[in-house]
Amino acid sequence: MLTKKMEKALNDQIALEGYASFLYLAMASWCDQEGYEGSIAFMMRQSEEEMVHMKKIYNYILEMDGKAIVPGFKQPPANFKSLPAMFKKVYEHEKKVTHSINDLVALSNKENDNTTFNFLQWYVEEQREEEALMRLIQDRIKLIGSGPQSLYYIDKEVQEINAKEMAREQAKEGE
Repeated sequence: MLTKKMEKALNDQIALEGYASFLYLAMASWCDQEGYEGSIAFMMRQSEEEMVHMKKIYNYILEMDGKAIVPGFKQPPANFKSLPAMFKKVYEHEKKVTHSINDLVALSNKENDNTTFNFLQWYVEEQREEEALMRLIQDRIKLIGSGPQSLYYIDKEVQEINAKEMAREQAKEGE
């Protein structure tokens, strides 16, 4: 059974994960308008992944005899200054999610809630992977540079990274 404090914190995480899903969906729409095909696919996959994260917490709360709350979401931005700026925002958001997960882990320790602590370890690993992926994209953007043709190459690099991530996820599922 969850304490009320833990239940509220997990429900807050549902809202954060759901917002991330809609943020990435909005980014995919912007990428579509700008013609960044590789980035569309990447952001769509990211959006779906965040929705899975949200549902896992939702189901966990229910499994623990708590009340999961389906939040309303604030409107994510619809326009971005540039593709590199958009990916910088993604990285910043992932760091925010990591911080929130770490706070949940700390709370589970404080509340002596070993079951939730164990549940959250999947998120700890997932966030490590997400931040590493976003740092990789940031590094590639720096390497490619900011010339007029660089956006094409950034998008192609994101497309390649996305294909590798999809293959990695499929391999994980097959284990």
